[in-house]
Amino acid sequence: MKIYNTLTGKKQEFTPLQEGKVKMYACGITVSGDAHIGHAYQALIYDIIRKYFEKCGFDVTYARNYTDVDDKIIARSHETGIPALTYANMMIERIDELMRRFEVDDPDIWLKASENIDNIIDFVQKLIDSGHAYATDRGDVYFAVESFKGYGKLSGRRLEDAYESVRIENEENKRNPLDFALWKSAKEGEIFWESPWGKGRPGWHIECSAMNRQAFGDQIDVHGGGRDLIFPHHENEIAQSEALTGKPFAKYWIHNGLIKVNGQKMSKSLGNSLLLEDLLNEFSAETIKYALLQTNYRGDINITDNLFADADKHMYGFYKILDEADESGLTCDGGNEQIDAEFDRAMDDDFNTAKALADLFAIFKSIKAKLKAGDSSAIADVNQVRKTYGLLGLFKQQPKKFIADYEAKNRQDVPDEVKELVAQRALAKQNKDWAKADEIRAKITALGYSVKDTKDGAVIEKL
Repeated sequence: MKIYNTLTGKKQEFTPLQEGKVKMYACGITVSGDAHIGHAYQALIYDIIRKYFEKCGFDVTYARNYTDVDDKIIARSHETGIPALTYANMMIERIDELMRRFEVDDPDIWLKASENIDNIIDFVQKLIDSGHAYATDRGDVYFAVESFKGYGKLSGRRLEDAYESVRIENEENKRNPLDFALWKSAKEGEIFWESPWGKGRPGWHIECSAMNRQAFGDQIDVHGGGRDLIFPHHENEIAQSEALTGKPFAKYWIHNGLIKVNGQKMSKSLGNSLLLEDLLNEFSAETIKYALLQTNYRGDINITDNLFADADKHMYGFYKILDEADESGLTCDGGNEQIDAEFDRAMDDDFNTAKALADLFAIFKSIKAKLKAGDSSAIADVNQVRKTYGLLGLFKQQPKKFIADYEAKNRQDVPDEVKELVAQRALAKQNKDWAKADEIRAKITALGYSVKDTKDGAVIEKL
């Protein structure tokens, strides 16, 4: 198995720190608002990576965090009048419910900043004692970036270049503009905890390092997150963790690509955020997963107007063949090991879900041909597809349910004009007036619909 390691900038053979075991952490959601498709995508990717490690025989311990202490959460607390932790817990419950609907499994360990304050304070104090951090008269504590010689090794930024893009906070209290907050003194009306430096709360970066150390010790095998976290968040995690322990923090750094909507980065400021709940109300979890996993995890996903509708159509086609197999009366024990081997070959190449999904078209074409020929090995193929691709969260529904849901949803949107044309075409075919039937089909196409003749009658679909 080869994994692209952001730290080295290349694919590397995966070898865990301890033979047979994988310690894996992924940065989770800051619970200042509802879960959007970007949150869902990241949760899906690391759930799949965890499951593939397990498929390969590794004993995996997977931890994920909720950031429940943060500037944005405090801002939402002030807007709503709900205490910050109460607001955060309320949002966590909502997001958990959505992730269940999205059919992403929980990690082995859930971590929250608010439940690790003592660990965070201890971590910060040790950094002060070792000369890597300093407290100010105001009660803020900063990490001294220049004290860590490896700063920039993840992002590839030179120290002098980082000055141009770093977020500056309370610069007047810093020794160096690059220094970042480990502990923030509390402002009036903010949530706070008592500390050796006064009332305050943790900085964002220290939360992940302290929670990681509490869950796993000094080192982990895999650290994941979105590509937007490479700098400064993950760069700062490395600095503070390795400054404390003197050991490499994570052996492999994995970063998923970002979500774009019609070519633009998804953001609240642009008003183009796609909420997970809205998508789940329109499409099945499987359809959303299929749409997202067509792009390999390191690439950006461009969500166009038709992305999910097209994915839905593909899944409908696959499920039609599964239903045909279920109704065929053919039987076969076991599965097709070649299908599983090809899937593993794709996933061993940096978790290439795009290649694994592309293989489905040839697999289902073969299944359809075998069913037509009465070849019972089609059932072995179907058994294997359900087992193997179940790791990606696909083909877990009853085919008839998926088909019925898809057809009901798409029929609802068919205009009466199109339905009338389909009826006229059927009559023309009945009268063997093929030229008129073709003319009517062209009119249906011009209105944005297609009509397919099946043994159960005409099926109308959006183009």
